[in-house]
Amino acid sequence: MRIARLVEQDEFVDREEAIEELLSTGLRAFRTGGSMDTNDPDFEDDGMMGHEDEYVF
Repeated sequence: MRIARLVEQDEFVDREEAIEELLSTGLRAFRTGGSMDTNDPDFEDDGMMGHEDEYVF
């Protein structure tokens, strides 16, 4: 409902744009939070699942 409300308030063009932007923002916040251990052997930083296009799902 919150995403629909943001679209209705013209914060985003449509639901897809809202989801992409909110996910990107959340991922950036998570990565800069300092809580990830990049020395963990299970950690892989391939961007968005190994794709260069950040909008691939």
